Amino acid sequence: MTPSLVPLPETFGATVASLHRVAEILVAPARKPDNEIALAATPGGFGTPEFEFDGARQRVRVEGAELIREVDGAERRAGLTSLAEAASIVADLLPPGAELGDDPLAVDPAASRALGSWYRLGDAVLARLVAAAAPADDATEPRLWPEHFDIAIELGSEADGVRANYGLSPGDEGHPEPYAYVGPWTAAVSGDLWRASGFSGAELSYAELLAAADPAALAMDFFEARRDALAESATDAD
Repeated sequence: MTPSLVPLPETFGATVASLHRVAEILVAPARKPDNEIALAATPGGFGTPEFEFDGARQRVRVEGAELIREVDGAERRAGLTSLAEAASIVADLLPPGAELGDDPLAVDPAASRALGSWYRLGDAVLARLVAAAAPADDATEPRLWPEHFDIAIELGSEADGVRANYGLSPGDEGHPEPYAYVGPWTAAVSGDLWRASGFSGAELSYAELLAAADPAALAMDFFEARRDALAESATDAD
C-alpha cells in the first residue's frame, strides 16, 4: 500500500538536517563491508539494504527517533540523541576516525516518520517507472543517496540524449519543503513542463502532492509526462 502524506511538522527541516548527518556518518558507512554507500527506503524511514558481515545478515536503519541494527532478525536500538550515543550499536561497522560527537541531534519522531512516508512514496512510484522502462532505457533501481538525501533513479538512453534523474528530495537550500523532480543530463528543455527553480528540469512541490486525492498517481503522471516529452524530443531530432 502506497503511504499517504501528512502536513509537515514545524520540526521537519531540523529533523531532516539531523537525519542527513546520521545517514552520512552512521548509516551509509555501515555498508563499508560491501564497499557501498547507497541506502533505501525501509520500514518507517530509511537504511541499508540487507548485507552480510561477520557471518550474519545485517541491516542498519532509522525509524522515528531511533537507530536500529538488525542481526539475523534480532534488533538492537539506540536513541538518536547524539551521533556518539547512536554509534554504540554500530561501532564495529564504522571506519576508524568516524566524526562522532555529543552535540544533540534534533530528531522529532513525527517529522522522521513524515520523511519515511516521503521516501516510501518515492520508492513505490520510482519502482513503477523502472518496471515500465524499456531495455534501452537502462533504468537503475531506486536508491537513496546519503550525499543529497534524495531517493532517485536514472532512466533513458544516454546515446539519444534523453537520460535523466527522476527523484524525490526532502528539500534543499532552494526548496524549504520536499519536492519531486526530473533533471535531464544533457537535453536542453523549456516550456510549461520544465519550470524548475534553481536547476534545468521540472519539479512538483510537496504542497501539490499533499493536496492531491492520490499523491502517488500525481507523482507518476508528473514523471511519465516528462519521460514522454524527452522521448518525443529525441524522435523530433531524428
